Amino acid sequence: MSSTDTPFFIDANHLYLEIPPSLSQEQIYSSPGASRRAWINQLCLKVFLPWFQEEIAPSAKVFPNIASLPSFWELLNGTPITFDSYRLILVPTLAIDGDELRVPQEWLDIPQFAADYYIGVEVNPDDNLIKIFGYTTHAKLKNQGFLDNNDRTYSLESEDLIEDINVLAVALELNTSEILKAEISPLESVPETQATTILERLGNPQVIFPRLEIPFSTWSSLIAQSTWRKKLYAARQGLPVDNSITQWLQTGVNHFAQLWGWETKEFLIVSAQMRSSSSVQGLSRQLTIAENTYELRIYPRQTPEDIIWRFELRNSISGGQIPVGFKLRLLTEDSQEFENNEDIATSLVDMLYVEVILEPGESIGVNWEIEPTPADWEREILRF
Repeated sequence: MSSTDTPFFIDANHLYLEIPPSLSQEQIYSSPGASRRAWINQLCLKVFLPWFQEEIAPSAKVFPNIASLPSFWELLNGTPITFDSYRLILVPTLAIDGDELRVPQEWLDIPQFAADYYIGVEVNPDDNLIKIFGYTTHAKLKNQGFLDNNDRTYSLESEDLIEDINVLAVALELNTSEILKAEISPLESVPETQATTILERLGNPQVIFPRLEIPFSTWSSLIAQSTWRKKLYAARQGLPVDNSITQWLQTGVNHFAQLWGWETKEFLIVSAQMRSSSSVQGLSRQLTIAENTYELRIYPRQTPEDIIWRFELRNSISGGQIPVGFKLRLLTEDSQEFENNEDIATSLVDMLYVEVILEPGESIGVNWEIEPTPADWEREILRF
C-alpha cells in the first residue's frame, strides 16, 4: 500500500474492502465541497453495496433510486439503502480515526428518510480501501447520541458502536425483537409560495450550506418532498427543472425528467364507438410493480368545454392485464383527495385510469400513487 500522512492500520475487528481504481465522479455539483461529498459517497456505495448484496442481503438496493442520489449528495452526507423490510444509511468520512459516527439530522428526524441502521465508513482513497468502523440503530443514535444544533448532526462515540458488521448479519438471521427505531415527529407541509421563495434563495450556489440557512422544521419539510429537493439540486447547478406536463410536450422532456424515467410517446386512441382512431402526444414512464413491468401514461383529451388529462396504467406486455387489487390514485399537490380521484381493479382489467378536468387557463399540481407501490417510486408533483 502507498504511504499516507496518517497510518491506516489493518485490524481484525473491522471489515476492509478494496476500492477499484476505475471508479470516478459521475455528476456535477455546485461547489468543491458538494463534489467531494458526492465522490466519497459514490466510492463508498459502489464498494459496499456489492459486498452487502453477496454476503448479507441479496435484495439490497439504493433508496429510492440511483437517479435521486445527486439531489441528496448536493445537500447532505449519506446514502440510503433498502433491503427486505429494512433501511440503512451509509455514512462515509475521510477521517480515519474512527472516534465517532456523525450522521446528518435529516437521516433521523425526517420520517421518509429515517433508517433502521446507520453504518460508519472510513474512506481512504490513497490506499484504495474503505473500513466499516461500526454501526448502530436509529433508536440508539437518537436516545444515546448527541445532537449538535450548530451543524445539525447526531453523533455517537465509537465505543458505543458495534464494530463488526457481521453482527448485523447474525441479528437479521435471528430476527431479534430489538427496537430499531425511536419515535419521530411528523412534519408539517410547506406551502408552495413559501417553498418557491426558499428555493430562489437557497438555489444560489453561493449559499454554501443551504441545510443550515433556515430552521430545521422548515428545511426538513421542504427536502422531504422529492419535487422540491430535486428542484433545489437543479437550481444550484444553474439548470431549470420544470415539472410542467404541457411544457414537456411542447419542448421535450428535460434532462432531469429523463433521469427520473419520463419520455414523450405517441399513443393510438380509439374512439368510444371503435370506428376510428387517432394519435396523441403524451408522456410515458415504465414501472416495475411486484416484479412485473407496467406503463404509466399521461395524455390530453380535448373537448369543446374543457381540457382533460388522462392518467392511465397498463401492462407493458401486449395483451397483459392489470391484476385484481391494483389502485391508481391522484392527489392534489398537498396530498389531498378529490372526487373521482381513484380507480381500483376489482377484476382483471386492461387498464386503470383517472381523469383530471381543467377549465381553460386553469393550472394545478397533481401527485400520483399506485398500489402496490412501484419499485424506485418517489412522490412527485406534476403541473398542468
